[in-house]
Amino acid sequence: MIETTGRGDLAGLLRAWRDRLQPEAVGFPVGQRRTRGLRREEVALLAGLSVDYLVRLEQGRAARPSAQVVASLARVLQLSDPERDELYAAAGLAAPTSGLVPTHIPGSVQRLLARLPDVAIGVYSATWTLLTANEAWSALLGVIAPGRNLVVQQFTRSGVTVLRGHDDEMRFQCALVSDLRRALIRYPQDPAVAALVEQLRSVSETFRELWADATIVEHRSEPKTFVHPVVGHITLDCDVFTAAGTDLRIVAYTAVPGSEDASRFDLLRTLGATSDPSWAGAEPPACVPVQDGARTRGVHSESEG
Repeated sequence: MIETTGRGDLAGLLRAWRDRLQPEAVGFPVGQRRTRGLRREEVALLAGLSVDYLVRLEQGRAARPSAQVVASLARVLQLSDPERDELYAAAGLAAPTSGLVPTHIPGSVQRLLARLPDVAIGVYSATWTLLTANEAWSALLGVIAPGRNLVVQQFTRSGVTVLRGHDDEMRFQCALVSDLRRALIRYPQDPAVAALVEQLRSVSETFRELWADATIVEHRSEPKTFVHPVVGHITLDCDVFTAAGTDLRIVAYTAVPGSEDASRFDLLRTLGATSDPSWAGAEPPACVPVQDGARTRGVHSESEG
């Protein structure tokens, strides 16, 4: 039970929640520690903040962090939904409303990323926007870029190269469009969802056709063959899960034990994320039309998922 001196006790909340989070919950070794939980340096690293700024927050010398900073700290500290809302309130911010696509990642999901280093795991929102991923994911698909949208990458051919047949490609595209339609129906008050649909309609003829067709397709487990700049062709099984009680989508890539692909995957995880700047795939501007030609090619470019 965390006791606070008042609704605005941001510093006290941050210190208490940092102290209770054990290093193994985020994949750090326990070792010899003077602190009960995570070190400030570790929280700052995971949240993408400077240590000095985190110190000022915990000492009450910086009491008005941005919503982005609060969201990052809530994720790293593995807060529950009520705790996250309390952190927003302590920072003088309104908590995310239920009318928007959820982006909060519960601690149970974060522990999956930390405790399964042999599996490449990425976590997406209901609109297939990447929220976070583990190191194995970065090794396979390039440096993690939270905020990158899979649907945009798929329909603008701006991601990594995946070898797949025409039928599998069309099914995957239909599943993504189905997911985006569900998100629009479920979160009609979120302007970002409608804007994403309009962006895709403006850049991809294939998306426009599938959107108008309105066929509902579910994701299914399937193998995917990537053309990686370090190890060449690597085939992994891809599974998509939904975290219970959330609209988060968890994508996991695994290799068949003892296979050549498993050896390649082990090598990738040992080497870490490639420094090739073209590997992660940058999204093109939304206003630039793209000739997608997806219905005729046998070699396709996509990002994760």
